[in-house]
Amino acid sequence: MQDAYGLYTPTTLVEIGLLLATFVLCSLIGVERQVRQKVAGYRTHVLVGLGSCTFTLISAYGFSAALAPGATMDPSRIAAQIVSGIGFLGAGVIFKGRNVVRGLTTAASIWVSAAVGMACGAGMLSLALSLTAFHLITLYVVSPVVRKIPTTDAHRVLHLGYADNQGVLRQVLEIATNMGFSSSILSTNKSGTEQNPIVLMDIRFHGHLPLRELVPYLLDVPGVKSVTVRGADANEEDDDASA
Repeated sequence: MQDAYGLYTPTTLVEIGLLLATFVLCSLIGVERQVRQKVAGYRTHVLVGLGSCTFTLISAYGFSAALAPGATMDPSRIAAQIVSGIGFLGAGVIFKGRNVVRGLTTAASIWVSAAVGMACGAGMLSLALSLTAFHLITLYVVSPVVRKIPTTDAHRVLHLGYADNQGVLRQVLEIATNMGFSSSILSTNKSGTEQNPIVLMDIRFHGHLPLRELVPYLLDVPGVKSVTVRGADANEEDDDASA
């Protein structure tokens, strides 16, 4: 028995159960990616997983009422066409510059939005409501908690060498702030000559992005001589780059 609006169908419990299983399993994958600070982290994996599950459920259950006995029509082909088309739309919001990729979560949200629209169009409101709820829980409840999981960057220090008296530090801190990093200066030393003074500074940055994503932008700042990411031990160097 199915109500007029599709809030409850014979497969409703199966649909919600499969969405829940997808949410849990993709969360495990996403948390692992987030802890390892990959560009596609928790939100991207969960949203793509939920969207893919929903597309599959719609293809399996969403058009059964439209198939008359003995009919050869295959309405589920609509789902396949939408899945192919939405990929181009999602790709349009992804931007890559050097080691930084932006827009993955936005592309995943577009994927999920398409799934919600398909579910509603197929009369599967219970599935659409469940997917929307999981989408919001992922972005506004679970994701902020996942971001608080300690990463290796919590014990790393960025060693910066730059030309003195050129306003370099102001530009460096401005770039870091715009990328969502907070900073604390640990130590400062002078080097170089009187004509070309060099400042050597240890800075600890805190942010949601991997620290390595900040390095290419700092190297582009005029006057920056070197950028080194070090571990908790000052003698342990993880990444070293020079302008």
